Amino acid sequence: MTAVHRVGIEEELFVVDDRGRVVPESEAVLRAHRRMDPGEELDHELFLQQIELQTSPHADHADLRDDLLTQRSGAVAAARAVGLNAVAMPVDVLGGSEPRPTPHSRYERMIARYGEIGRNGMTCGMHVHVEVPDEQAIGVIDALRPWTPVLTALSANAPFFHGRDTHHASWRGHLWDMWPTAGPVEPFRDLETYQATAQGLIESGAALDEHMLYLDARIAEKYPTVEVRVADVCTDVDDALLVAEVARALVTTLVARPESGEWRLETLRAARWRARHDGLGGTLLDPVTRSFVPAEQALESLLSSTRDALDAAGTTDVVTDGIHRVLTRGNGAARQRAAAGDPPDLGAVVSDLIARTDPKETS
Repeated sequence: MTAVHRVGIEEELFVVDDRGRVVPESEAVLRAHRRMDPGEELDHELFLQQIELQTSPHADHADLRDDLLTQRSGAVAAARAVGLNAVAMPVDVLGGSEPRPTPHSRYERMIARYGEIGRNGMTCGMHVHVEVPDEQAIGVIDALRPWTPVLTALSANAPFFHGRDTHHASWRGHLWDMWPTAGPVEPFRDLETYQATAQGLIESGAALDEHMLYLDARIAEKYPTVEVRVADVCTDVDDALLVAEVARALVTTLVARPESGEWRLETLRAARWRARHDGLGGTLLDPVTRSFVPAEQALESLLSSTRDALDAAGTTDVVTDGIHRVLTRGNGAARQRAAAGDPPDLGAVVSDLIARTDPKETS
């Protein structure tokens, strides 16, 4: 019988004013949230322009959905209570907001050491946590490497940055790659090698600590999970849940059969660039055929490879219907381009992002 692994979501959101401009007002939003809902907590992020929410781990998809809707609704309500908006937007679309680090000693050390790299890190991602015992986690992380570009393409939600069209479906990932520990890695093969590599990166200065190991997938620092870190924050809750369930299905599948064959880093780098450039509108790496194929074909391979895991979690219809939806309607990047129109109106894009972040507006 295929095990059902619990899954949780972390989302980073921007704080935006009524003009659609990103503003350094996270403290005001967090204070409002504590007054309105003292039983739940939002958190700081690296910059005062950001907040972070997280769900609990769940085995049942309906419980995960309810939790994410609750967390989103609370963040949106707290921001509106102080005349602002909490927005699921991976990069600053309009630009003009100077990054202001949150006044915390660790964050200040990060900016002092990494300078412009750190300031370019003002992006919002979505991290998916899937519960996996440590002894199985390394095999999963190694085998996930050719599959993470599929998750990137599903979540791609950042075509516009600082008032410009990047001509990519996701620009966030390219900004994030400036961190020296970001990106695909060689296979670790065992926990000892993973730990030794992590320690070496810290000793080299490429990371201050374990929390700065910005690998595409890693063993979480605080939780007994594999943390998958390649997704843009998704504006539509259903897109976020689709990415989370695909990640869970992949992890569950790879716990049972972690072998993925040998992959050259050059191929993995090309695959993640293709996913960030095309989203779902071009080609993706199909890890089954080991070739670049139309996105729909790569997603068919994904569904076929994870069928047992999806059936066990009761999410086969959720994922199948979700993939059909994003192939038909488009992912977040396609939705932004549709909102922009021709010629592009990026103010309209941010207004649409604000509306679609709020579950009450889209339910």
